[in-house]
Amino acid sequence: MGREAVAAIQAEPDLQLVAEIERDDNLAEILAATKPIALVDFSVPDSIVGSIETALKQGVVPIVGTTGLSPADVTHVRELCRQYKRGALIAPNFAIGALLMMRFARDAARYLPDAEIIEMHHEKKLDAPSGTAAKTAEMIAEGRAGTLPTALPTDAVEKIAGSRGGLGVGDVPIHSVRLPGFVASQMVIFGGPGQTLTLRHDSIDRKSFMPGVLLAIRHASLLAANGGELVYGLENLL
Repeated sequence: MGREAVAAIQAEPDLQLVAEIERDDNLAEILAATKPIALVDFSVPDSIVGSIETALKQGVVPIVGTTGLSPADVTHVRELCRQYKRGALIAPNFAIGALLMMRFARDAARYLPDAEIIEMHHEKKLDAPSGTAAKTAEMIAEGRAGTLPTALPTDAVEKIAGSRGGLGVGDVPIHSVRLPGFVASQMVIFGGPGQTLTLRHDSIDRKSFMPGVLLAIRHASLLAANGGELVYGLENLL
């Protein structure tokens, strides 16, 4: 993702790449020397919160594509933004098609509240479920608008533990697949009396995320001036 972001930024005449940061580099020193408007970060959950705080201290807007952050991490980042009076963006997915899938899922949940999510990623993805799946479950719960899904039998049995998936926000079941050949795919399956509705999005190349990354970078100045609020989800910039 880092290499793709570098190539995408360098191809845009209105953007300037001022630094490429690797694992062992001193982030604070590089930001102080180059003075960027935004830091694009696709690293790992263990380091991302520290990197966000470093950027905010330097007056740099963090644009974060790292997934696997806990709700507590997101709350902490929100507090950091307010502390340093600078906005930030955390986006579970930068693909425009994926954002539309999530929006359509929220709309469908009002009429078909019974839903399950199946997300499929490459075998090297470290976290499960994906940030996109977790965000989709949140949007489905929001879209239900108080309409409850069908109650499952109280005596239902999982013959293999975990076979029904984990539960996201609103108790939406999420199933995670990790296999070679995938980049990032997700299905949301809705069920109703005598019918099903399936929404699916596939990223077959990491280039699919780059238009969203560029969109976020071009909004960096607005994020910087938003009074220190965290924006969670790229759909808020569309």
